[in-house]
Amino acid sequence: MATIQKFEDVEAWQKARELTNAVYSCSGKDAFAKDFGLRDQIRRAAVSIMSNIAEGFERGGSKEFSQFLAIAKGSAGEVEAQLYVALDQGYINQEQFDSIRSTASSTKKLIAGFMNYLKRSNLKGQKYK
Repeated sequence: MATIQKFEDVEAWQKARELTNAVYSCSGKDAFAKDFGLRDQIRRAAVSIMSNIAEGFERGGSKEFSQFLAIAKGSAGEVEAQLYVALDQGYINQEQFDSIRSTASSTKKLIAGFMNYLKRSNLKGQKYK
């Protein structure tokens, strides 16, 4: 695996960005936009995924990075749960739900894979060089 120089190169962060854009797009329309609680919560959860990947990366240590990746993965699960609420309330249709949930699921898998890679590798991170 090539050395990743910036958080924007982390594939999980790129997928999280895609997820965040999808969440913002669907939650900014019609009745969903007026449900301030759910709208704000699902947006915060989506942004949290990107933010925790970036913050963990910038900490410079593999162990710390893994902890932030775990938080990001949890936030992706939170987005999935909130998508069910949006579907059940009629804010999004089944097609939107399936598409965004698939992106959230892919994000979780990428995060989990990266966590496993960090766990198995001898890399300690930038701050230990």
